[in-house]
Amino acid sequence: MVKARTVVSLSAQLVVLALIATAFFMRTSPVDGLSMEPRVHAGELVLINTLAYRFGPLRRGDVVAFRHDAATTETYIKRIVGLPGERVAVSDGIVTIDGRQLAEPYVRFRDRRSAAAVLVPQRAYYVLGDNRAESDDSRNWGVLREDDVVGKALVGIWPPRGL
Repeated sequence: MVKARTVVSLSAQLVVLALIATAFFMRTSPVDGLSMEPRVHAGELVLINTLAYRFGPLRRGDVVAFRHDAATTETYIKRIVGLPGERVAVSDGIVTIDGRQLAEPYVRFRDRRSAAAVLVPQRAYYVLGDNRAESDDSRNWGVLREDDVVGKALVGIWPPRGL
């Protein structure tokens, strides 16, 4: 009986600790639009780790949440493709980094748009949506400043998939 009580007490403490951590270091954001299909769906609620980049760098391939416009509270979600100091170009939908084609297995819906080459400045990133045909991203409005990053988008939590 004592062992069962200890397990229940420990479980309850872990749940409370997880809820506190979530309250301070995680947030959710609804997705509006199709730019990250099929990874993230329109209307989905996404969990964002706001602590992720305080202990490690942003990396190519990370899906990040950010503020694009200071006048709005809307949070955008895109994938990092270009890092500081790299030259990013898009030609007929093909992304090149410093002249080499970027492998993008996560892109299922390509388009044929092109964008002029950009040298990504320090403390900035080139971001694109996975659904290129439906994405408003760095091809249109330029690079994402590191200061505008809210956190790392982790997983869709609502509605549940596969039901």
